[in-house]
Amino acid sequence: MRSRTLRKNKNFKYLVAMALFFILLGIPSYIWTKKNVTTLAGRYNSPMTPIIMIPGSSASANRFDNLVKTINSKYGEHHSLLKMTVHLDDSISYTGKIRANDTQPFIVVGFDNNKDGYSNIQKQVQWFNIAFNAIKKRYRFNTFNAFGHSNGGLIWTIFLEKYFDDSTMTLNQLLTVGTPYNFEEKNSSNRTQMLNDLIKARDKIPKNLTYYSIAGTQLYTDDGIVPLGSVDAGKYIYEGQIKHYTLVTLTGSKAQHSDMIASNQFINIFHQYIIGNGVTNPDSPDSKQSAIANN
Repeated sequence: MRSRTLRKNKNFKYLVAMALFFILLGIPSYIWTKKNVTTLAGRYNSPMTPIIMIPGSSASANRFDNLVKTINSKYGEHHSLLKMTVHLDDSISYTGKIRANDTQPFIVVGFDNNKDGYSNIQKQVQWFNIAFNAIKKRYRFNTFNAFGHSNGGLIWTIFLEKYFDDSTMTLNQLLTVGTPYNFEEKNSSNRTQMLNDLIKARDKIPKNLTYYSIAGTQLYTDDGIVPLGSVDAGKYIYEGQIKHYTLVTLTGSKAQHSDMIASNQFINIFHQYIIGNGVTNPDSPDSKQSAIANN
């Protein structure tokens, strides 16, 4: 009888020990799961769809100040403007703020090192990823639209191929202006190393993306800086890989590389396809105008 009682006590102690083991094992898992579910729920419930903008080489985070003012004035809107500059030591400085309950704020990301060149652009992509993670953590949005001027479009493309995780975040619309996918090369058959690299990694780009690439043409050859053929080379990266790819050409007195973002044609396109997600506002004075030419 005593032997049987001892065996029962040992079995009971063994079961208690096993139960405690699994409870202790499960506590970290529970905490991790609860934390991540809370984070995902916050992103899912976030009403914010920011418009994240990257300027080109030699331009600071102030590059789009006039564009934001024009959009707000012309359309009677009140988009906030937050400007971020990523420094050489990976730190970030902020100017401006996002107003409470603003569902479509503008966020501009610039860099201390804003020089041209493929190696510098690759560094800028790394810095942009730091900035993107910072605003993602702070504002917990789960969808956004993107704009890049000149090399800013290259930064977006490399970022999408190298860092972006479309399983937790959705990029709806991408718009770029004067992005030199083949640098100064006019003939797309003479591909630079950068273009070859971008084509090679194109399968990493989100397939549900809608992308509008704008090229300026003064004499139907270039925008004064970037050849039309270099902008058009973006089709080798995006066409057939994403949901919609459209090349837009702008002409006229403001089709020059630096002036395009101040043209009425561009502002109309920007408002409809980046702020309006492609849905024309029937109350807009420009609702019946179109500056888009499909290619």
